[in-house]
Amino acid sequence: MSLFFTFWLALLPFLKPAVADAPAAGNDHCRIYGSIYLERDPRYKNNASHTVFLNEDEAFADMVVYRESNKLFADATAVWYITPTKAFADHILYVTDNRNLADITVHFTTVRSFAACRE
Repeated sequence: MSLFFTFWLALLPFLKPAVADAPAAGNDHCRIYGSIYLERDPRYKNNASHTVFLNEDEAFADMVVYRESNKLFADATAVWYITPTKAFADHILYVTDNRNLADITVHFTTVRSFAACRE
């Protein structure tokens, strides 16, 4: 009996619970705000949490983003402070030129009240 119990304890870390996995919070693009680093080098594409396409048209964008000039005020949905260094970023986003490869399409606005996330 003790051999069976030892074997069961050894396999316990590898067994998955029967509960369905919840979706990861990192996949929700509406939670992207704060300091953002826009990565354009394809070598570091895998370090980014999302792939974005910078759209010229507001009508077809998933997010209408306001660029905040102060990091402390980038505290709402679709309000970004674009940081020049990757080390100080809350989110790293890879910018692509191909719209079909993007997870999110982004349009930048000059009016803070127009900033919104469309699901």
